[in-house]
Amino acid sequence: MNKVTANMAGNVWKVVVKEGEQVESGQDVVILESMKMEIPIAAEASGTVKELKVNEGDFVNEGDVIAIIE
Repeated sequence: MNKVTANMAGNVWKVVVKEGEQVESGQDVVILESMKMEIPIAAEASGTVKELKVNEGDFVNEGDVIAIIE
């Protein structure tokens, strides 16, 4: 099980994947918006998205879990 975490605080601008979807290492999971910049957050390992912990429009802090990948 791998956790995808936010590397900075910001708003979830777009959720790119769905629960149950297969992802590859390096594939974008969500895109954060912070200080008018779009910051893609990628999966660090391949697997299946077991759970998304955020929705579009949510605010996350650095280190918050965004998704769980098995």
